Amino acid sequence: MFRKLFLDHPAEVGETYPEHFAVATSFGITMILGGVAATLHGFFPFLFKTKGSETVMKLHKRLVANRIAVRDQKSIEWNI
Repeated sequence: MFRKLFLDHPAEVGETYPEHFAVATSFGITMILGGVAATLHGFFPFLFKTKGSETVMKLHKRLVANRIAVRDQKSIEWNI
C-alpha cells in the first residue's frame, strides 16, 4: 500500500519520491505566484502584463521536456 500511494506515480514519471516532491512543489509554487500575478493584473491592467502567459509557457516547456526525457529512458534501443 505504501508503494502504491507514494512510490508508483513518481516512478512512472522517472523520479524518486524526493525528486517528485521537489518538482511538484516547484510547479505548485510557480502556479500560485503566476496566479497571484494574473489576479493582480485583472485588477490593475498595467501590472504583470505577461506574467501569467509566461508562467504557463514555462511550466508547459518543463513538463514536456520531462515527458520526453522519461519517454527516451523507456525506449528500447535495438543494436543489430
